[in-house]
Amino acid sequence: MESNIIRRVMVGTDRSETADQAVHWAAEFADRYDAELFVIQVMVPRYPSATEFGEAEQTRATAYSNDLTHFAQQLAGDRGHALVVIDADPALAIVRSAEQEAIDVLVIGNFGMAGRKEFLLGNIPNRISHSAHCSVMIVNTAHVTGERPSDSVRAHLLRGEPPPFEPRLVARATHITAVMAKHGIKELFGQSNEADTSIRRQHAKSLRAALEELGPVFSKLGQVLSTRPDLLPAEFIEELALLQSRVPPMAESEVVRVSEQELGVPWEDVFQSIDPDPLAAGTIAQVHRATLESGDRVVVKVQRPTARDDIEQDLALLEVFAEKVGNRPALNQVIDMEAVFKHLSTSLHRELDFRQEADNIERMQAVLADYNQLAVPRIHRDLSTSRLLVMEEIQGISIKQAPDGPERIEAARQLLESYYKQIIVDGFFHADPHPGNLMWWKDSIYFLDFGMVGAVGTELREHLLLMLMAMWQEDAGFLTDVTLMMANVTNSGNLDVAQFQSDIGQVMAKYRTASLAEMQIGPLLQEMSAVSLRHEVPLPASLTLAIKALAQVQLATAELDPELDPYDVAGKYLVRLMVKRMGTALNPKTLVYQSQKLKVRVLRVMEAVETLVGARPGGSKLVVNFQANSLEDIVRHTGRRLTLGLIAVANVLASGLTATSTVVAEWVPITFGVVAALLTLGLIIDLLRGR
Repeated sequence: MESNIIRRVMVGTDRSETADQAVHWAAEFADRYDAELFVIQVMVPRYPSATEFGEAEQTRATAYSNDLTHFAQQLAGDRGHALVVIDADPALAIVRSAEQEAIDVLVIGNFGMAGRKEFLLGNIPNRISHSAHCSVMIVNTAHVTGERPSDSVRAHLLRGEPPPFEPRLVARATHITAVMAKHGIKELFGQSNEADTSIRRQHAKSLRAALEELGPVFSKLGQVLSTRPDLLPAEFIEELALLQSRVPPMAESEVVRVSEQELGVPWEDVFQSIDPDPLAAGTIAQVHRATLESGDRVVVKVQRPTARDDIEQDLALLEVFAEKVGNRPALNQVIDMEAVFKHLSTSLHRELDFRQEADNIERMQAVLADYNQLAVPRIHRDLSTSRLLVMEEIQGISIKQAPDGPERIEAARQLLESYYKQIIVDGFFHADPHPGNLMWWKDSIYFLDFGMVGAVGTELREHLLLMLMAMWQEDAGFLTDVTLMMANVTNSGNLDVAQFQSDIGQVMAKYRTASLAEMQIGPLLQEMSAVSLRHEVPLPASLTLAIKALAQVQLATAELDPELDPYDVAGKYLVRLMVKRMGTALNPKTLVYQSQKLKVRVLRVMEAVETLVGARPGGSKLVVNFQANSLEDIVRHTGRRLTLGLIAVANVLASGLTATSTVVAEWVPITFGVVAALLTLGLIIDLLRGR
């Protein structure tokens, strides 16, 4: 571009900080070519010009013009000019003004760039670039607002030293302190009698009010805590569950900016349209319906620009708080501050990375593969990032509105059974299955919102399986033993086991004698968890979340089929599961492997016994070695007989279970029975010979 043809440069502004960046860039550009600089501002009218209010707008425009002229002359001296135009269409007003003033180069900032279709109707940069008859330069004025508190600040605070002066952090800390004091939260850490339920209830209400006033991030913290009855007393859990995030929706320009930063291309290169009204506006993200250029209907989840900074800032302050007051005895009676902070930090950081949610959705798709009436949305991986999630739009209805029929009944059964599978078999489950996250579409139930999922370890899954079987058989004693194993209670000296078993038995009896529609395994487990906490036998955190999810999903299945018996579904599934596991155990490779493991363990027991009595072979004391050899024979004989007995019992159980199944061939239970009889006979002969 030759300098002799650039005589006039125009730049648009709305006097915002980002627009000023474009104005200063244009001023430097005009100065380089010794060109005239025109600064234009467009005011969108709110009233007809002939009215009193319209005339007032004209007066304001004149005042703005004088101010803008002064601003332009500060930038370009006598070459600076200003235009203030009242027009309902800012983009066309700038284009017309550029033509009237014979502008050679038109400069505009890119803040709010893209989405020129249905989404961002006021998208000035794109419309100008498509309509202007002169050269158009779009200046990148986007910048990230908000700074995370530095590591040095956090280090100073944890050491009890005054931090380097950071006004934003100090102001936030001051505001938090003021709100906490206003709601009397400091009484929570005083010397009050925390055994008094009414006092706890009042403290819980005060905490909820304070968190709501502190804004979206603290509301989110409270909501996360409401899922952890193992960390907080019941009064606090009930109150925090009522927390609502009163979050204003993001501006359209913010949605566009974040999306383009993640996509790396203009919005309209990917999307055909997007609904400007959000489906939901949360603490961390906002959700919109959209249509891809391919015509596929999708849902777009966009992270708030300041979400990570706000959460990091408040977590830094909370960590300092936890360090300072977490060791106070009065507080520790109510809250385990260290565990609370660790859980909050992990949960919130996980929710900030949308890629983890995408992984959760795809993992759940594999978990539900055996159920033809359960599904999850399809993820558009090529368009999804840590701050942008694009997935298939589920164009369905609430499960409450699902049409009556066999599809609805079968879907209810599959939904409940799938949770037994998710929790007991796969150890991975959707942790928030309330009716709002379950949609009915194409005669199937679709799971939505995978921001909260749970995981259950292998050992805990085995314990939970035993727990459900004990409940199924109404065995309160065995259920008590399993619960103590779950809680890893090795020393029960301070526990009244008899009373604990009695309380669990009462809960079990209460639900087992209820009517069919009232029999709910989820609520039963919730009451058992409360009994455990009352006896200071806290269940693992992953189990408490699973119990909450199971209770929620049973409420959902009750909406679909009130006649569904959860015990019947659980019992039949457990039988099929045990048969499947026995089939796996009887696989030749598995039998060889397990026999070798048993051999090694028996040898280790023998070595341990020999070591205990000081009689390893090669010792100098003949009499002790003689006794040890007798003991060795006893251990070997006992081990052989125990092995025969266990295998015989396993075959008896397998024969009984397969005999009741409708999908197993008739010869299978007969075979198991014959093998059990032969093993039992062998055991009897061995016992007689040993006499």
